Amino acid sequence: MVKVKPFAAIRPPKEIVKEVASRPYDVLNSKEAKQEAGEKSLLHIIKPEIDFDPIAGEHEQRTYDKAVENFKKWQERGWLVQDPKEQYYVYAQTMDGRTQYGLVVCANTEDYTSGAIKKHELTRKEKEDDRMIHVRIQNANIEPVFFAYKDNQEINSIVENIVKSKAAEYDFVAEDGFGHQMWVIDDDKTIERITEIFAGIPAFYVADGHHRTAAAGRVGAEKREQNPNHTGKEEYNYFMAVVFPESQLHIIDYNRVVKDLNGLSNEAFLAHIAEYFTVEEKGREIYTPCGLHNFSMYLDGKWYSLTAKAGTYDDNDPIGVLDVTVFSKYIADKLLQMGDLRTSDRIDFVGGIRGLGELKKRVDSGEMAAAFALYPVSMAQLINIADTGNIMPPKTTWFEPKLRSGITIHSLADFKK
Repeated sequence: MVKVKPFAAIRPPKEIVKEVASRPYDVLNSKEAKQEAGEKSLLHIIKPEIDFDPIAGEHEQRTYDKAVENFKKWQERGWLVQDPKEQYYVYAQTMDGRTQYGLVVCANTEDYTSGAIKKHELTRKEKEDDRMIHVRIQNANIEPVFFAYKDNQEINSIVENIVKSKAAEYDFVAEDGFGHQMWVIDDDKTIERITEIFAGIPAFYVADGHHRTAAAGRVGAEKREQNPNHTGKEEYNYFMAVVFPESQLHIIDYNRVVKDLNGLSNEAFLAHIAEYFTVEEKGREIYTPCGLHNFSMYLDGKWYSLTAKAGTYDDNDPIGVLDVTVFSKYIADKLLQMGDLRTSDRIDFVGGIRGLGELKKRVDSGEMAAAFALYPVSMAQLINIADTGNIMPPKTTWFEPKLRSGITIHSLADFKK
């Protein structure tokens, strides 16, 4: 079972929330962040290298120092203000006419250690270390992680009633066209009941933010060891998460582009790939995968349908059924001999939010030799993998819309009521 608690968020006044809130640190590079960041943008805190000219290294000490300086400055200027009370928050996102409603809570670090917070991806220590540094120096979770949980009707009803009965504290459309709304849950009985209900929820599933979750768990353990009077009630035992019922979430495709064909000509590559896939040429119009085990390939100005042959997948195995597994085994490994896809510089991963036109563009430019579009993983598959203790191949899931950073921040300092 999971443990959650309310918290006193540090957040922007509603008049400037659109100016402060930003895209997450890991969906744009430093150059993009510098171009996008307005005066009050949280990007100055989560990507502080942009405040140097030329842009500084992300892991330089002066960059970390600038992050601390800016977080303090934003609070001094009143651009970020802590709420006077510990509470929960409803956070809604709207994309393409579809709205998903989550709760902003503090999750427990020991739930990650015990496995009640379930992962489906491996993490890299160097990325965990970087996120740990940011939590340590700020003594805060500046950005939330993104969790799913199996639907609970009472929680759904509570959220629905709040949304219908109260005016939203925040309500804005970001520059990407996605809508963001937030409601404050300040009623004590409702807060208490939400905490009680989650105590009966079996697990959280990490949707997005594996490295931030792992880093939060490590920071919590680190602070426990440093505190001889540790009780388990300290704020550092918790970290900020937005939790959504699984039925509201939608995973989109996560595609691949490769830099070379391992010395094969286009004709030879097509011949080899036909050993594992039924290949159909589709011409110059973009072709989108039509279902599980059907892939789209762009090569030499043409689109192809690739349908995995029987024996290349196992529909009875949580990992073997995944199209990313089929791609990794039969294309990346057998044909292209790429080795570890987490470290290979011969492959890149492109979120489906960019569209299949982005794949065509990168191949036509000569940067890449071929592109592959995959049918998206389902929430049921993700949960099954996490529940069975399995790990997905790298870059399997892409959730959209992304959580907006800067709407709420969680301080690890104990709140003085």
